[in-house]
Amino acid sequence: MPDFVGLFVGLLAYLVPAVIVLLIVFSSAVKVVQEYERGVIFRLGRLIGAKGPGLFFLMPVLDRMVKIDLRVITIEVPPQEVITRDNVTVRVTAVLYFQVVDPNRAVTRVTDFVRATLQIAQTTLRSVLGQSELDEMLSHREAINRRLQQIIDEQTEPWGIKVTIVEVKDLELPQSMQRAMARQAEAEREKRAKIIHADGEFQASQMLANAAKVIGSESAAIQLRYLQTLTEIATEKNSTIIFPVPVEILSLIPHALTTLFGAAPDAALPPPPSPPELGRLAGPDAPPPRARGGPPAPGPVPPPGFAAPPPAPPPKS
Repeated sequence: MPDFVGLFVGLLAYLVPAVIVLLIVFSSAVKVVQEYERGVIFRLGRLIGAKGPGLFFLMPVLDRMVKIDLRVITIEVPPQEVITRDNVTVRVTAVLYFQVVDPNRAVTRVTDFVRATLQIAQTTLRSVLGQSELDEMLSHREAINRRLQQIIDEQTEPWGIKVTIVEVKDLELPQSMQRAMARQAEAEREKRAKIIHADGEFQASQMLANAAKVIGSESAAIQLRYLQTLTEIATEKNSTIIFPVPVEILSLIPHALTTLFGAAPDAALPPPPSPPELGRLAGPDAPPPRARGGPPAPGPVPPPGFAAPPPAPPPKS
């Protein structure tokens, strides 16, 4: 019995290390790759290829595997100071979406494909936006995004990287430029408001002219319009009384005066006296007018019953 126990213990002393070694070898030989991953295998330093997904075996000590994630990777490009073509300094941030389409090249062609793609995105962003004007960056952002995506994708294609989307995320403008753009927008809005107001006035004048033609074609239409105006004015608790008088009645007043007085209104009054008759209208004692350059007019005639005063004696020489 003691010999059996000693034999069993000695057997366990040899089996346990062997089992441990087998487990280590098995764990290094058996690999499991997820659905979104691929395993790039190197055997003695030589590329064998990408395997997966699922379970596969490697040769211990001889094979080495590098896992590559095939899912879309999102990278936010740090803010970049960009000077546009019209000499405006802006601060730009962007976001980049890419994925690995060839695991073999992503491992063998570049050391760190994520960092390399980020650096390419930064330099391309400064280069492309530096060739654009500020108005183009604000109004044609989709075209700029497509151009960025095309350039970055062409540069990363040898690495087995496919750039799917590049979006300019934000544009930070200086305060002075923001104020200038606000004034420009305000002026543009005022311009549109004035144009719309002038167009409304023009259309309203056309409609009023058409309405005047329609009303003028029918004599009863103006009376109906008067009645409608009275209905609108005669609101609740309103004591205002309005008598509409057609404008044509005012033109009949001169004819009525002519009929009553038998002459035109301007001929009803006597004409003003002429300058020679002003002396006669001054009174009975006023001297008669004399002709220019003739003898002086005789003095006033005394009334009956009064003797005329003797003439003045001539002066003594």
